[in-house]
Amino acid sequence: MNDLGFPLLSLITWLPMVGGLVIMSVRGDDETVASNARWTALWTSLIVLVLSLILWVKFDQSEAGFQFVEDVKWLPEYGVGYKMGVDGISVLFVLLSTLLTPICILASWDSITKSVREYMLTFLILETMMVGMFCALDFVVFYIFFEGVLIPMFLIIGIWGGPRRVYSAFKFFLFTLTGSVLMLLALLAMWFQAGTSDLTVLLKTQFPPAMQPWLFFALFASFAVKVPMWPLHTWLPDAHVEAPTAGSVILAGVLLKMGAYGFLRFSVPMLPLASAQFAPFIYTLSIVAVVYTSLVALAQEDMKKLIAYSSVAHMGVVTIGIFTFNVQGIQGAMFQMLSHGIVSGALFLIVGVVYDRMHTREISRYGGLADRMPKYAVVFMLFTMATCGLPGTSGFVGELLVIVGAAQVNFWLALLGGLGMILGIAYMLYLYRRVIFGRLTKADLQGILDLSPREIAIFAPLVVVTLWMGIYPSSFTGFFDASVASMVQHHAQAMAAPAAAATKLAGIVP
Repeated sequence: MNDLGFPLLSLITWLPMVGGLVIMSVRGDDETVASNARWTALWTSLIVLVLSLILWVKFDQSEAGFQFVEDVKWLPEYGVGYKMGVDGISVLFVLLSTLLTPICILASWDSITKSVREYMLTFLILETMMVGMFCALDFVVFYIFFEGVLIPMFLIIGIWGGPRRVYSAFKFFLFTLTGSVLMLLALLAMWFQAGTSDLTVLLKTQFPPAMQPWLFFALFASFAVKVPMWPLHTWLPDAHVEAPTAGSVILAGVLLKMGAYGFLRFSVPMLPLASAQFAPFIYTLSIVAVVYTSLVALAQEDMKKLIAYSSVAHMGVVTIGIFTFNVQGIQGAMFQMLSHGIVSGALFLIVGVVYDRMHTREISRYGGLADRMPKYAVVFMLFTMATCGLPGTSGFVGELLVIVGAAQVNFWLALLGGLGMILGIAYMLYLYRRVIFGRLTKADLQGILDLSPREIAIFAPLVVVTLWMGIYPSSFTGFFDASVASMVQHHAQAMAAPAAAATKLAGIVP
């Protein structure tokens, strides 16, 4: 359904590329090129954000199917086309991507001084890939965008990262690319089975029960690395530590959601029998992630590493919710993904503020910042409380819904999953106390400056969204209510079909 008269999704997807072409056409001295690149990237990303807000306003929340569909024949003889569309599962992730991009560009305004034009171009390409992945309704197009994200993120880490940037960039690239090769094999098998790569057709295709476990594990290899699930998470702390601040924001805010989105879009609805069969396996990995990485976070002395390990724990809660196969669990998982995208992105920005001033992320190098940076202390406190799941913030709603959904499956699953909230409080309060409270004893901290107007502008929308999601969650859950209910119903019908067939056969055979 697209009554706007113009291809809104294609505009949102490809306009950053147009901005990138404008940036590449700029000529002049280095300072002029850098300034023009910054402003072009900012205005392009803001225009894309406005277009995504139009998408948000015009989206029909009562409709479970895909909306704003664009379908162009590409390789019709092979059943492959350029098909775009969004439903309740994907529309808010488009908005998340377009919201974080201008914030990242603002966050990089002063901190990136080397190859500014190339940096801004890379970020706009990354935005195209992220948005395109969430809008793609053809498996081939999805795969191109899904893998395309690796290239700009590889460059952002490898060129503008820290001292071990090359090692971290290659580790990130190799981990994610290896899993994606298996996803390509799954894509080909599904295409041979259905004769098309159209997702709307694949979602209705009943893949043979014997084939589903193999497809599930091929997709799992790719999505689990992206989440990342334990024990495939080891690339994430290195990538976060070496990435520039804006790179960490996008990595935690959007890229980690790509794996969970893959489970929601492909694994659960297309392979219901295999998803149910391997759900206990997913629960086990998720619980280990929640408990183990939370304990590891407690032992960290680097602020970025602590937040990186906390991301693995929070995404463990997300995968528990997805594989509960009930409305509360899946809604909680989606809400937690959105909340984590905002809150974790804000936490990495918070680390970036003091890193830009002191050029260190070691927790022991700080202490007593509340005396010199009261505004910073308040903003830090809000996002610390949000990631701990304080009622009234976005972090509470998603975790509560996941625990309710998990309790319908197994009491111990809910209990162990909820343990992550307790451990999360421990390591985040540990971080906040050591950085913000205490006496300001270090001489080099005496002259540290509080948040600048630009930094306040960066945090303001994130603060508003965090409180909005916590106080009025139904304004967000309403977008995916219909889609989640349809997914749960479809899964229940798929699980009931083999049982009904077996009952019928038992009645026929004496």
